[in-house]
Amino acid sequence: MTDQTTAYSSAPEGGWTIETVADELLRCEDERIERPPFTDEWADLDLDTGYAIQDLNLKKRLDRGEKLIGVKLGLTSRAKQQRMGVDTPFVAWLTDAMILPVGDPVPQDRLIHPRIEPEIVFIMGERLEGPGVTCAQAMSAVESVWGGAEVIDSRYKDFRFKAGDVSADNASSGAFVNGPIGVPPSELDLATEAVLVEVDGQIVDSATGAAVQGHPGEALALAANDLARRGHAIEAGWIVLTGGMTDAVFAPPGSSVAMHFTSLGSVFLNGGTAPESTDPAADSTTGQDD
Repeated sequence: MTDQTTAYSSAPEGGWTIETVADELLRCEDERIERPPFTDEWADLDLDTGYAIQDLNLKKRLDRGEKLIGVKLGLTSRAKQQRMGVDTPFVAWLTDAMILPVGDPVPQDRLIHPRIEPEIVFIMGERLEGPGVTCAQAMSAVESVWGGAEVIDSRYKDFRFKAGDVSADNASSGAFVNGPIGVPPSELDLATEAVLVEVDGQIVDSATGAAVQGHPGEALALAANDLARRGHAIEAGWIVLTGGMTDAVFAPPGSSVAMHFTSLGSVFLNGGTAPESTDPAADSTTGQDD
């Protein structure tokens, strides 16, 4: 197992570029290596540059056989933005390699420091293309609504990053799982749809859909409009994770986490077993995201 604390790359001669950051992020993901944020060395790594890195790595993922299946939003809660020192939500890509089959444990052997957060999840019935998409227009394109859980991860030590870092890192993507119940959006009040977060048998947090930009449909509209600026649209059949409703909770080996939704059933995840490691310090337990 690679030593996570020493195996990251320093800036190449001439400094970091879109191409070298993209390669380094995929390497860190594949080898479970955490590193300092690139903005420590590349101050001009801004949000749009981060998105260029994210898009380049999507192409690399597709070239190695992954399939694009949707998008995810991160930091949709204003409170979380303030806590992380980032002032805008992020949009990132979902591929089929990020699907966590129902009943499978947290994949500790391919994640660095996983945390879990509850999500309102949309399955799209129609294509949604910005700019100018409103919440009502966004919701009219949704086929069904699900409860879900995202297992977030970060290639940055202690989840420390700036906007350019986290957008480049695909908004701290890891894995995700959907719950057992899909409901037409007309049958729910998503602003008041609640969730209870249970860790090892204790309720530790709660929220409603209003925590996600006031309504998860607003997050969906935001994603469509942001993607339009980048030349993309949300396609029919895609999965959209609208952002964490609560803070992410730790997901160490042996843990048990459940997300109990009012109308959308419950999502259960267990922490699985510890991966082989030669460095006890590699399992960081500080920082929050999304």
